[in-house]
Amino acid sequence: MQFVEENVIIYADPDHCLACHSCELACAVAHADGADLLSAVAGGLPLHPRNRVVMADGVTLPMQCRQCEDAPCTFACPTGACRQLDGRVQIQEKNCIGCKQCVMVCPFGAITVRTEEHIGTDSLTNRGVAKKCDLCTDWRAGNGKTETACVEACPTNAIRLVNLKKYRQALVEARARELAQSHRHMRISL
Repeated sequence: MQFVEENVIIYADPDHCLACHSCELACAVAHADGADLLSAVAGGLPLHPRNRVVMADGVTLPMQCRQCEDAPCTFACPTGACRQLDGRVQIQEKNCIGCKQCVMVCPFGAITVRTEEHIGTDSLTNRGVAKKCDLCTDWRAGNGKTETACVEACPTNAIRLVNLKKYRQALVEARARELAQSHRHMRISL
């Protein structure tokens, strides 16, 4: 079963976001090495979301990687740790040297670099590893889920997975309907 189809992004609707931070907590737990919330807290596991709810000009919106088609982070990464694969931007953590080039060029501020104690000897660094939204690929596969943790956790459905190809087609069709309707009104008034 394929859990992440190509060219999918997480779409967030600011009109429905309550700034409850449920998406952040769900993301952090989904990336807590298989632990649930209570086990993670009891075990002292670090809970770091790969998204964050931001407020600007009275609007709240969860911000995370937009899976850019021409992703600046992939061009800036000197080791190839940030790469475009299967229509997604992925980070090969074992190749990350923690240089923060990806952090500096990301237009959405969606990448962080964190030092982690469990980085093994196969890693190129012990200073830090880049982290960003991975569309919960491992979590979804391991739990048989079709939605990401943040999408599942959102109480208002402000967040959803969107296939960009289908989204673009829907936009084209909507604009075509508007133009056709405008043309009909223009013919009637003439």
